[in-house]
Amino acid sequence: MKSLREFDIAFVGLKPGVHAFQYQITDSFFENYGPQDFSNCNATVKLQFDKKSSFFMLKFEIGGTITVICDRCGAPFELQLWDDFDQVVKLVENPDELQNDEDPDVTYISKTESHFNVADLIYEYINLSIPMQRIHPDDANGKSGCDPKVLDMLDKMNQQAGDNKNPIWKDLDKFREN
Repeated sequence: MKSLREFDIAFVGLKPGVHAFQYQITDSFFENYGPQDFSNCNATVKLQFDKKSSFFMLKFEIGGTITVICDRCGAPFELQLWDDFDQVVKLVENPDELQNDEDPDVTYISKTESHFNVADLIYEYINLSIPMQRIHPDDANGKSGCDPKVLDMLDKMNQQAGDNKNPIWKDLDKFREN
């Protein structure tokens, strides 16, 4: 398992104020988290770390590309990543008691800590940057980027499904017309 120490931020030595960090994320980063449903990750994560006396405000900016499988045609394509996320890290006496708080944008750590590892947040935010539905984007002419053979086959299947209407639903179609 690859070490994630490069994602540790030693906040004790930082002066109050805004600090900037940047991380290049590739497929090797995800080896620590198991198999993913994407490949060829080439992402840049910019982190703005605003240190206050008893809390930190983190702003993550995600950008880059990954290769995903199209939900419509099954062919791989390159998906652009772009998103940003905010996280507040509070320094408290008993973080275990407060960690069950309902707000996912707030993390609690002990006042005795000296480092904060952002690897899990980066993993989560990259995955949240990927849309639930992954379909080839349209080209410059407005035509689908999906495989035309697969699109033709899907159209034929939809037409056949329309021709073979189930008689059980016949009476229900009357309600649709009203």
